[in-house]
Amino acid sequence: MPRGDREKRVKKLLAEMEKERGYVSLAKNYVATVDPDFMEAYNNLYNNGLRAGRALPVKYRELVAIAILSYRTREDAVYLHMKRALRHGATVQELLEAVETSIIPGGGPTFDTGTQALMRILEEEKEKKKKGGAGKNKR
Repeated sequence: MPRGDREKRVKKLLAEMEKERGYVSLAKNYVATVDPDFMEAYNNLYNNGLRAGRALPVKYRELVAIAILSYRTREDAVYLHMKRALRHGATVQELLEAVETSIIPGGGPTFDTGTQALMRILEEEKEKKKKGGAGKNKR
């Protein structure tokens, strides 16, 4: 594939990923650049797993991902998926209850990871309000 076509393909892929997720990690940006075939396949898997399905809307799929990522103590990933869940209609209370639910099968570290990510979001909202930006999330 000519270099210009490949660059356009990578740019389009990264733009799609950014639009869907609200972010693209440095690792995924790198892989998209060096192996766009792999990243397109990964992106299709991601979209099939976390876009709205026939019965489960995006916000609920994100709540499941949040609980699993909390269990894996991936606080930054929990934070990013919480932000995405909020964009897809989840409330702060729903995020909290997903984290609270995760304590039973996952234990204290799972609960702490999820709670810390949620506290980070709430602190950001508080800072936005101080600076004059209105927070949009229901409580």
